[in-house]
Amino acid sequence: MSRFLNSLFGRVMIALVIGIVVGALFPQFGQSLRPLGDGFLKLIKMVIGPIVFCVVVSGMASAGDLKKVGRVGLKAVIYFEIMTTLALVIGAILAWVTRPGVGMNIDLHTLNAASLSTYTEHAKSLKDTAGFLLKIIPDTAVDAFAKGDILQVLVFAILFGAALSMLGEKAQRVTVFIDELSNVFFRIMAFIIKLAPLGVLGAIAFTTGQYGVASLKQLGLLVIVFYASCFLFVFVVLGVVMRLAGFSIFKLVRYLREELSIVLGTASSDAVLPQIMRKLEWMGVKDSTVGLVIPTGYSFNLDGFSIYLTLAVIFIAQATNTPLSLHDLIVVVLVSLVTSKGAHGIPGSAIVILAATLSAIPAIPVLGLVLILPVDWFVGIARALTNLIGNCVATVVVAVWEKDIDRARAKRVLDQDAEYRFVPAAPEPAHGHGHENAHAL
Repeated sequence: MSRFLNSLFGRVMIALVIGIVVGALFPQFGQSLRPLGDGFLKLIKMVIGPIVFCVVVSGMASAGDLKKVGRVGLKAVIYFEIMTTLALVIGAILAWVTRPGVGMNIDLHTLNAASLSTYTEHAKSLKDTAGFLLKIIPDTAVDAFAKGDILQVLVFAILFGAALSMLGEKAQRVTVFIDELSNVFFRIMAFIIKLAPLGVLGAIAFTTGQYGVASLKQLGLLVIVFYASCFLFVFVVLGVVMRLAGFSIFKLVRYLREELSIVLGTASSDAVLPQIMRKLEWMGVKDSTVGLVIPTGYSFNLDGFSIYLTLAVIFIAQATNTPLSLHDLIVVVLVSLVTSKGAHGIPGSAIVILAATLSAIPAIPVLGLVLILPVDWFVGIARALTNLIGNCVATVVVAVWEKDIDRARAKRVLDQDAEYRFVPAAPEPAHGHGHENAHAL
């Protein structure tokens, strides 16, 4: 029991329960705790850009050979596209089969368009492919970090890392500086993550206070279908992928339970980015592969988001009695493949990308987004969890393809061998393969 109470997972779970109780019994007080959750997420966003930059640059520099970087990157992108396409199709099929919006018979004239103004404004730049491609190029290098646009930071980091790799010894001091700087940002994140129980408490108390306890149980068929589809995707689709790679998805989820508990409470995977990377390295995955695949996956491998995108679009069409043909469904999937990329760096990303997707499909009314605004936070929990697990699986798969994983070590870590148990602030593992940064936070 004392081990549970002293663990981050235990403290987060306790905060989760307290938050629900406070929000249910004292709704107004619960709503007043919102700054705790918002403040925690703001602290995370403050350092996420520099962390992504450092880990991508370090990963490319430590890989040495740009051909290897290109090979790893190409394999990762191919995997991302296959899995996100599969997720989009699963979302569309489940929405078509379960028909969660049928029978709602929503009259668009009764919906309040004002609540969508903020999101549709952001969506304007995503209506066409050219606009999207221009958006990922920052006006200046500093601007990418100032806006916290992860996709723009990623583009700059790839260029910077490629230049460092080509310069070789001439840029050695810069490479060492970036490595040391990443350690500083990881340590800052370690400080912030200790506040996770407070962030979870504030977020849960606010949500329960605003929507009531009933909202935690009865969120509607849309939310139930989405959670079921995420469960299916993780434990069946990703389970098969992990089994083909020689590992168990259940053991991986158990290994990442502390990080997943933080995502569960905050509906954001940003907070656990450094810790996830350290845990994958501790498992035996080479740090250069982790440093390339995980940050890239945060923008390009959004499995949970992809499921939700097609599911929500079809739900809106059903709720507003908008007929959809097979051609319309194919268009939804194809448009979503483009609009879903880079969603991570956009404020209110799910609603913004949905607005952009619907804008490209005139048959479905954009105003229907008002229907899903009240449950977006709850849906965001499963979205973030699925995205995170999907990126961890992607890293393991790419590492297996590249032979960048110590299989024996990985199996012992996932089997919870006492000798290989991950401990915060642990020393560098003795059995790693070039894991210069493989120590835990």
